[in-house]
Amino acid sequence: MEVIEHAPIFRLPGIACQWSPFECHRAGFVPDHVTYTWLVMLVLAGLAFVASRDVQLVPRGLQNFFEVVLEQFQQLIDDVLGPQGRPFLPLIGTLGLFILTSNLVSLVPGFSGPTTNLNTTAACALIVFFSYHWIGARKQGALTYLAHFAGPVPLALKPLMFVIEIISHLARPLSLTLRLFGNMVGGHILLAIIFFLMGLQGLIGWALSGGALGAVVGGLGGIVMIAFTVGFLYPLKILVSFLQAFIFVMLTMLYISGAIEEAEHHGGESHPAHH
Repeated sequence: MEVIEHAPIFRLPGIACQWSPFECHRAGFVPDHVTYTWLVMLVLAGLAFVASRDVQLVPRGLQNFFEVVLEQFQQLIDDVLGPQGRPFLPLIGTLGLFILTSNLVSLVPGFSGPTTNLNTTAACALIVFFSYHWIGARKQGALTYLAHFAGPVPLALKPLMFVIEIISHLARPLSLTLRLFGNMVGGHILLAIIFFLMGLQGLIGWALSGGALGAVVGGLGGIVMIAFTVGFLYPLKILVSFLQAFIFVMLTMLYISGAIEEAEHHGGESHPAHH
């Protein structure tokens, strides 16, 4: 890993303070995932500001693009949660855009994608975990919401079912965290290996070594690797970036849907499941 892992080209110096803000000194760098999380937030906030500063009745340019994106999120929410899920558009849309942009940032050579770090994926997963439980508790009350964890089973089995359900819910943020992290860091390592094989210590270095065999084999190998990376690996990674953001958003909506459906079930209302 030390051979293929390199520090990003852009890093922010860290500041350490002792006892008081007046005794601060430079101390290494801000963690890379924090720096690039700020970068992603600045990019999204900047694009949102530009798109909304002069809203037109007939949208054009960036405004039109963002309206299409929001309509897709809204359609997805309507399909999974129904119209009652529209108040959760800010949460779901923000998570989706942040995760997608963070995934795509990891494809830029020399950049560090926030979702290739467990801290970022865990933070997103915990936001989802606490949000859907808060939504369920707010819909039906904390005690009633906890009671549904026991399930429709005989009274003697309710304590066991309650423990099983609690463990199941606690496993959700772990699975969200590791799924997103594993897929993104796996692709990051693969790209790093490819770039290492093509670099000055790999095929390109061999082609520039001056020997005829090195020029032929290294040159042809470098061309093949570049074609493979540009023609197959990068499109695949872009697809995975979209797919992982979609899966994270879809699971978030399913968790919220479960909390809402339980609330409506206990409230005596009939509600068709949207899946």
